[in-house]
Amino acid sequence: MAKIKVCKNGPFIVSGNVPLNEDIVEYDDNSIPLTTKKGKSFPDQKEYSLCRCGHSCNKPFCDSSHRDANFDGTENPKAKQKYEDTTEKFEGPALILKDAIGLCSGHSFCYRAGGVWYLTENSNNPKNKTTAIEECKCCPSGRLVAIDKKTGKEIEPELIKSIGISEDGPLCVKGGIPVESVDKFTYETRNRVTLCRCGKSQNKPFCDGSHSDWKSEK
Repeated sequence: MAKIKVCKNGPFIVSGNVPLNEDIVEYDDNSIPLTTKKGKSFPDQKEYSLCRCGHSCNKPFCDSSHRDANFDGTENPKAKQKYEDTTEKFEGPALILKDAIGLCSGHSFCYRAGGVWYLTENSNNPKNKTTAIEECKCCPSGRLVAIDKKTGKEIEPELIKSIGISEDGPLCVKGGIPVESVDKFTYETRNRVTLCRCGKSQNKPFCDGSHSDWKSEK
């Protein structure tokens, strides 16, 4: 079974033959992020360790640099909260937008065409509705979730279990892979989450956008 285990002041141990690849962001003519495409794939491995201290010389894999760096990987107790308990809702004529700002990974897919909040507010326009849904689906952290007001159902992308490596950014975990904490607590399993790999997040093990001035060099 696919699983990610957080090691105390150490790496993420990924088990269950989880595919690993680079995530490449595509931009429009105004340098606004549009979507993510699959980049280079790494050889399949039944189990592997991914750096979360930000210091490995073999990124994205761990090389035990966390020991020399005295990495403090302490997880934030608030990260154990359920998504629903951290969201704010924005209601439009055709969509409801759920937004858990604390999960933001800073990918900025939500800014196109006036931003997902404006688009939700004006979702009676079919084009606005479509674009808002696209932006939510592209949000790798799962911060943003669109709900169709007519059906009441969340609109989620279909994702296979895999991990995408965001350039100079987090690990994008897709398809509902359980993440287990150091104290054996299983975080809420969601279709999209982002895990910190720069070592700077205040919401460990999840990303909070703190990598903005960090260079991963893969």
